[in-house]
Amino acid sequence: MLAVFGLIALLVLYVQFGYNVRYDAPYPEIQLTTDSAALAHGEYLIYGPAHCANCHTHQDDQEDLKAGKLVSLKGGNAFELPFATIYTKNLTPDRETGIGALTDRELARTMRYSVDHEGHSLPPFMPFSEMSDADLSAIISYLRKQEPVKNFVPEAKYNLLGKAVKRFLMKPLAPESIAVQAVTPDSSIAYGRYLANGIANCKGCHTPFNMQKMQYEPPLLRGGTVMSEKTHVFTSPNLTPDPATGHITEWSEDTFVQRFRAGRVFEDSPMPWEAYSRMKERDLKAIYRYLQSLEPVENEIVAIVTRKETK
Repeated sequence: MLAVFGLIALLVLYVQFGYNVRYDAPYPEIQLTTDSAALAHGEYLIYGPAHCANCHTHQDDQEDLKAGKLVSLKGGNAFELPFATIYTKNLTPDRETGIGALTDRELARTMRYSVDHEGHSLPPFMPFSEMSDADLSAIISYLRKQEPVKNFVPEAKYNLLGKAVKRFLMKPLAPESIAVQAVTPDSSIAYGRYLANGIANCKGCHTPFNMQKMQYEPPLLRGGTVMSEKTHVFTSPNLTPDPATGHITEWSEDTFVQRFRAGRVFEDSPMPWEAYSRMKERDLKAIYRYLQSLEPVENEIVAIVTRKETK
């Protein structure tokens, strides 16, 4: 028994003080741009399909964001998780509290591999491993052009469980294929696939995630992820075109676009409706066409939204 307790104590100490491992993730070779069209595209991605602003906007600015304003990306939002409290980073070019002291390659590596500038793994909240070099460049170029805002953001606070998760399970994201240099925007199925899986992160909620393997469990976009929010519990719907259980199987392309334009219905919905409602009709049609091209998966979601009981 003493030996067992001793081993447990050693494991706890190992996790407590050795959890923050450094990984040797590569640096993407990107070139920043001053091209006005590329900067406009970076702005569109940040406040639209990539929905960076929904997390990196300070809580005090959330109402302005919902009203359609291009609010500062000064960070500071707190996400209370079972294993940690995560604070979103200040993305303005302030050198002391933002990204001003980081190199372009460090920022690109964080986005593609989910590691910080020192190589420590990050929670997989920014799954941009499949984002093209051109889109990475457009986003970082736009961030560099913004007004610096001094806003100190606390470091993430991991409990013992979180430190164990970070030590043994939280690894850098690995691109499934070699990142392309650029993707031409159009309304094709191919571009819809790129948007849904590489930019808008539809799979992040609509595909169950295996924490032990740190990967999504195929088939993609079959729904079933349960998310407990402030007043409701949401279960992501099946987005495949299964005739019996697919949520949007009978939707027309116009219905799909109109739903995104309508925006938020439930105040605490985890869906970043403010960002998605800004998306271009071309891009929404591309995503719709991609979803309709998927192999149908039978996966019945009994209740997408249920209200929590209040005492």
